[in-house]
Amino acid sequence: MVSFPGLKTPGQRRMVKPPILSGLGFHPVLWAAFRVKAAIPALILSVKASSRKVSQGVKALYLSGSPVAELSGSPCVREALLYEKLEKGKVRCGTCERLCVIPPGGLGFCRSRLNVDGILYTLTYGDVSSLSANPIEKKPFFHFWPGSFALTVGSWSCNFTCPWCQNWEISKQPPNPGKCNHLSAEGFLRLARAERCRGTSISFNEPTLMLEYSLEVFRLARSKGYYNTYVSNGYMTLEALRRLVEAGLDGINIDVKGGEEAVCKYCGADVEKVWRNAEEAKRLGVHVEITTLVIPGVNGDRETLKAIAGRILDCLGAETPWHVTQYYPAYKSLEADLYQARTPVELVEEARRIGLREGLKYVYVGNIPGHPGENTYCPRCGELLIERWGFTIAKYRLEDGCCPKCGEAIPITGRYGRL
Repeated sequence: MVSFPGLKTPGQRRMVKPPILSGLGFHPVLWAAFRVKAAIPALILSVKASSRKVSQGVKALYLSGSPVAELSGSPCVREALLYEKLEKGKVRCGTCERLCVIPPGGLGFCRSRLNVDGILYTLTYGDVSSLSANPIEKKPFFHFWPGSFALTVGSWSCNFTCPWCQNWEISKQPPNPGKCNHLSAEGFLRLARAERCRGTSISFNEPTLMLEYSLEVFRLARSKGYYNTYVSNGYMTLEALRRLVEAGLDGINIDVKGGEEAVCKYCGADVEKVWRNAEEAKRLGVHVEITTLVIPGVNGDRETLKAIAGRILDCLGAETPWHVTQYYPAYKSLEADLYQARTPVELVEEARRIGLREGLKYVYVGNIPGHPGENTYCPRCGELLIERWGFTIAKYRLEDGCCPKCGEAIPITGRYGRL
């Protein structure tokens, strides 16, 4: 088997017949990936970031004689959708709530937006760092098209500063428009069909940075009958969120990382903007689930967990799923003097109990495969309704969306099963 530099596929590998390749607008190294497929039901593709010394390189493009010509040669560079022109060639980005004011030749905080002579460009339009046909439960979504698969794409960089990031290899690396792996929206949907996916997901790094690409993918996906999802830190502007919904956003899992002080300290963000967007998404008819990575010393105290559960109850409703997941040290966790081991299972279990006591009906344990807290139980009679093992559904006992024992209606969006 030929090996491809920068390409990794976990698990055992076997040769498979590739899907139709013509006209998909896909980078050659990613085409090559379709010659290998993991034995587990997911195709994972990650282009390693070790050689991407890019911030200086992107600025060098601007400082060279013809920046626009250089940038326009990359299919991953497009004029940004949301920005305001200011005096002296500056612009204010309107993609996320950082609202960066960027001088000519400068990059935004996320390093995915570049100001060239008063015009703001996105550098991540279809630039694929990772591609995977994932169970929707991996996002996690437990009440949205259960048992289905979503073709999931990620790009580069982030607008948060979390020192525990578990996808740091891509989220802490800026894009390189000169070496981008471009995947067209049409190609993305053809791959979704080839992999028998019911929908799309923009994930792995912060999807808001792929706003313009997301809008194109979502419109096309909706026209073809696919669902669309985001797994996000929830820090987009209201205008960005509303445009995503108009384009076809059906579900969003928002990571609420803690209370006000912790989110400001570790993520450099205002958690109130996250809650605002969760409420707005719900109001606009988007399916919303919330995740909290439980980290001792950051958000694992009883008061913080109770406050998050109470906020979900008050703002999003008792039927909103809350995923409390186990942390493990990654990226700069140890440098930041964070907890130096996996979160104790007992603490994750306590987080679940707190959520249930506060009145939430569906609180799930995450990152602990085989734990009974992964399952869905009837909130009225306690009957086991959906049994899970990690990202796999072992039993699905709902009948017409209801508990077979007492008839309680269980809020599930979409049908059960894969194409």
